[in-house]
Amino acid sequence: MSAMLGHLLERINDTGPLTVADFMAECLLHPTLGYYTTRDPLGAAGDFTTAPEISQMFGELVGLSLAQSWLDQGAPSRIILAEAGPGRGTLMADILRATRAVPGFHAALSVHLVEASPVLRDRQRDALQGHEVTWHDTLADLPEAPMWLVANEFFDALPIRQFIRDGEGWREKRVIAQDGELGFALGGIAPVAALDHRLAETEIGDLLEVCPAAAPLAAEIGRRINEHGGAALIFDYGDWHSTGDTLQAVKSHQKVNPLAGPGEADLTAHVDFEQLALASPSAHSSMTSQGVFLERLGITQRAQALATRATGATLDDLIAAHRRLTHPDEMGTLFKVIGLYPATQPPPPGLDA
Repeated sequence: MSAMLGHLLERINDTGPLTVADFMAECLLHPTLGYYTTRDPLGAAGDFTTAPEISQMFGELVGLSLAQSWLDQGAPSRIILAEAGPGRGTLMADILRATRAVPGFHAALSVHLVEASPVLRDRQRDALQGHEVTWHDTLADLPEAPMWLVANEFFDALPIRQFIRDGEGWREKRVIAQDGELGFALGGIAPVAALDHRLAETEIGDLLEVCPAAAPLAAEIGRRINEHGGAALIFDYGDWHSTGDTLQAVKSHQKVNPLAGPGEADLTAHVDFEQLALASPSAHSSMTSQGVFLERLGITQRAQALATRATGATLDDLIAAHRRLTHPDEMGTLFKVIGLYPATQPPPPGLDA
């Protein structure tokens, strides 16, 4: 029996069944046993690969969108360039490299990373050598200042609760102990205020997910943008509405049973972009597919420019990366992006109001 499984079974025995959110939080963030706190999960040798790890083109275009948004808002002289959930630091490194030629941008910015994992902080420190970086445990710890922020595959890792409709109420899906293993069971019927607005569009037996942390975080980002200026780009897989069971576990780039090997696999769920947009007091863009966003910013032209200096396997990798980031059968439509920005300003380039 693994240490994490033993810990979860003991907790269930002591306090009763866990919500899916509590299960995710323990598996991902336990200070000594958690998935994110004990390893670097990224890359071919890890469990999953994010867009910045696929190609430098992603970070370059994201950086130029943020820099142009800074220019559109009058190029304020002191700003925060922030990333929530910065992985290995690859995205921020690409953003900084791509924006070096933007007059005044680097002189104005200070880099701030929201990262709780000590293992990943070490990777970020290596990737960002030569840059002064400040780390924070939470978004709330960021300084109050004009802020340009990116969050790529950050919200999908926030713990969710799952509810199945039963009449005019809901039964919460919970994690229980079953003969020394973990299983799912349903709680009693109860109203759920956060789902009152979904009663008209759902039927008995439908499963919906609620991410308790998502709305407060979006509200905090939007408040800062409203009060100080700035913009945020939020990338993730999901849709405008969350419907159905989207909890998944990934290990060695393959989907596995979320209850098997707790603490050994990445746990995520699709993001409800409507929840983020409605929670933010700032203006928000239309939700746009990642492929369309990148094409609007010129990823094909950038790929063609890089291709002129590439041959053999390097050229093959470049072509494959472009396809993976933009094609509808790959990340192009599965991943979405919305921007948050002041109502008096235009949305970040690549997005529509």
